[in-house]
Amino acid sequence: MNTVLGIDMGTQSVKFLVYDYETKTTVATVQQKLNIITDADGTSEQKAEWWIEAAKKCADEISSDIKKTVRAVGVSGQQHGFVPVDAEGSPLYNAKLWNDVSTTAECAEITERFGGEEKLIAEVGNKVLPGYTAPKVLWLKKHKPEIYSKLAHILLPHDYMNFFLTGEYTAEYGDASGTAFFDVRKRCWSESVLRAIDPERDLLSCLPRLKAADDLAGFVTTEAAYYFGIPEGTPVSTGGGDNMMGAVGTGAVREGVLTMSLGTSGTIYVYGDTPLIDPEGNLAAFCSSTGGWLPLLCTMNCTVATEQMRALFDMPLDELNSKATAVPPGADGIIVLPYFGGERTPSMPNGRAVIAGMNMNNVSEAGILRASMESAVFGLKLGFESLASLGVKTNEVRLIGGGAKSALWRKITADVLDAKVVTLAEEEAAALGAALQALWALKTSEDGYTDLTAITDEHIKLNEEETVLPGPEAVKIYEDVYAEYKEYLELLKPKFL
Repeated sequence: MNTVLGIDMGTQSVKFLVYDYETKTTVATVQQKLNIITDADGTSEQKAEWWIEAAKKCADEISSDIKKTVRAVGVSGQQHGFVPVDAEGSPLYNAKLWNDVSTTAECAEITERFGGEEKLIAEVGNKVLPGYTAPKVLWLKKHKPEIYSKLAHILLPHDYMNFFLTGEYTAEYGDASGTAFFDVRKRCWSESVLRAIDPERDLLSCLPRLKAADDLAGFVTTEAAYYFGIPEGTPVSTGGGDNMMGAVGTGAVREGVLTMSLGTSGTIYVYGDTPLIDPEGNLAAFCSSTGGWLPLLCTMNCTVATEQMRALFDMPLDELNSKATAVPPGADGIIVLPYFGGERTPSMPNGRAVIAGMNMNNVSEAGILRASMESAVFGLKLGFESLASLGVKTNEVRLIGGGAKSALWRKITADVLDAKVVTLAEEEAAALGAALQALWALKTSEDGYTDLTAITDEHIKLNEEETVLPGPEAVKIYEDVYAEYKEYLELLKPKFL
């Protein structure tokens, strides 16, 4: 048996997926939950050591016989996190995460120094937003100057795991493009944005070497082999951000394939052969981890909304789906603005959740729960519309994430977007994507040029039984409800900025 290992470092957990590429089967999947450090000011952090400890526990749950078959490793990591590392490779401070919105002031400071949002979009492709890596670096400089003075390496979460595995400081274009100090057109670090972060220091020297998506980050060291129980010298691919690896794991490696993730955050993205820059700034102009580009919209509040409401009503998940299914599309007029932790798109760092449209006849647990599910998809419909306005059209959505497991959420998505919704046979898209990217890098290192689309076509299978088509009546209802949702949003947005 010959396998590849995909490691997915998410916000909630670390997962290991071992994939037998000869029989095209997943032979092991394990995960370990992670804690999050939060504060009322929008702080969201984790310790990098937690990722390594969780990964060790995952590795320990997989039999030695299976681990001996691993021929390559790929790493998927939550995007935008900032791991400050000293000269010896040790983390200096907690990793600030993608959903940390405590850096609003730093975003404004960097943007002003650079010359404004329009100039940022024109020159590097993206605005500096809360959640991106750039403001986190300035935050550390301003709030932890002693720690900042010891900063030797600026790493993203997946970069840090690659370093732990290989001892090499590397990065790749996809994940790097989510830092806001990366030029997405030229595929290089932006020295001008780095100077706007710190005019007095050469931050470029703190950044890892950029490597192509089908290249290797390095090889498993003796220490990492002993720690995880995988063969020493095993090739490690460059890996990428979780959305980039999700794109590989769903086959969004060619134009026309659109992926939507309903997880803690919500994302919608599609592959492009050329950069796609949104002048409105709703879509992030990311690079893919395949050599192309990956325009993407991310909302910070997706399944968060239903989890908050489910906890409020002390309701198990199966009961939530049952009760919400009994409510008609549009939730009897109830509309939820699900901004529990601020919001990234549209940019509202001070956003708060709102339940609107209640009257004497429609107030119910079930209605509020369904409206929470609908609102998550409304937030992502903005990305669907933005892509369409830029000429990207698709009538099929490949749905992943926790929400994809819900028949109701699949139906809501199909009706809100007026598009066919399909799911994948392998639910862990990011972990599978990391494994398949590792296979791609392995084959490329051994045989020369290898076509990634051929690999994804061979190994990714759709779950045909869960395909959902939009219903014309529900589509019309949701057009009206979505318009009302946007009206509420525009009315309250000034309070959330």
